[in-house]
Amino acid sequence: MGWPLYTKLSAMMFFEYAVWGAWMPVLAARLLGPLKMNGKQTGWIYATVPLGCIVSPLIAGQLADQWVNSEWILVACHVIGAVLLYIAAKQDKFGPLFGVMMLYSLCFAATLPIVNSLMFAQLAQAFGGDKELVGAESGKIFIMAPIAWALVGYLLTGWRQFKGGAGDGSDCLKFAAILSIIMAGCCVFLPATPPAGEGLPIFKAIGMLQNPVFYIFLLISMLAIGLMQFYFLGTAQYMQDFGVQPKNVPAAMAIAQAAQALATWFLLGLCLKALGFQWTLSIGAASWAVMYVMYVIGRPKWLIVAGQPLHGIAYVLFVIVGQIYVNAISTPDIVSSAQALVFAATMGIGLFLGTQFAGITMDQCSKEGRFEWRKIWAVSLVCMSIATLAMMTVFRDGTKTEQPDLNAPAEEVVAVAEIG
Repeated sequence: MGWPLYTKLSAMMFFEYAVWGAWMPVLAARLLGPLKMNGKQTGWIYATVPLGCIVSPLIAGQLADQWVNSEWILVACHVIGAVLLYIAAKQDKFGPLFGVMMLYSLCFAATLPIVNSLMFAQLAQAFGGDKELVGAESGKIFIMAPIAWALVGYLLTGWRQFKGGAGDGSDCLKFAAILSIIMAGCCVFLPATPPAGEGLPIFKAIGMLQNPVFYIFLLISMLAIGLMQFYFLGTAQYMQDFGVQPKNVPAAMAIAQAAQALATWFLLGLCLKALGFQWTLSIGAASWAVMYVMYVIGRPKWLIVAGQPLHGIAYVLFVIVGQIYVNAISTPDIVSSAQALVFAATMGIGLFLGTQFAGITMDQCSKEGRFEWRKIWAVSLVCMSIATLAMMTVFRDGTKTEQPDLNAPAEEVVAVAEIG
């Protein structure tokens, strides 16, 4: 992979996650604080991204596999998204804010699988279609996601320090709008990535669900990734309730992304090579479970901050490894659609259900206007422990010995999976 390609793909990955990281970790503090929304309303605002992921990735994946160059999908979605983010920053009522964020999320959700599939397509071209090498080299691009997320967190904290406080918290949405425009500009210069599929690739991708190996992976992923919404909905307010200054929350949560960057660089390839997909995914889920143990303990307050690296490690070893796994078992003509299917199931249905579950739990575990955080985190801990045990005992990827053919009869896939 030459430096021109590496630079373009890295910039794409950086700004894609910089846009998301500018508002996702800290918007809940604005909703629960200055805007006085309850846990259920906050859950619905955060549910806009999962709802968008149920629909938009499937449409975008079909477009990218059959009709439209991937880079132009990214440009269009981010330009429209920037306008919607700025409008969202001006809203202070639940109804209008939900409506604008829903429209924005439909645009942004379309870009998530396209960023991955474009990267995998370009790396496959650079390395002659060697999927093992593509998987190993993709870490050099994926590392830009946590770097971006961490950096925007520190920049937002610096801006708030300069202003003397967080204000009404709308600055995170305005910052994201600016970054979205920059992302669109970067995408103009991406290498052309034309459609590679014929017919209806999305139906070929959906056909992968007929095989138990992929089906079980998807179900466990939906549960584990859905539980991330406890982290995103609760952590910012949890930190503030336990004494972390609001202006320091973005920097404290950005520790997770610093750890994610280190894990991407040092652990990703090492774990995949030594442990394979099943145990790497299991360690990722277990990292979230341990973080929730620390959240349940909760005191002293530095323990909450100390738990942030575990989220970064979990994201790499579960979410990113899951995306690499999907690329490894997909044929070139359905890569975008396969990635879209997984995003729709996990970041869509999984996160939506997780958002509702987290919001309801937060409302149920509140007393006299204050959240009973130990109970909230105990619920997420139990559920994540179930996901971890399921990945350790039920899922069998088999790719360390023989890659399963997801077009083969289900009986053959199970036989291969049981080898691992």
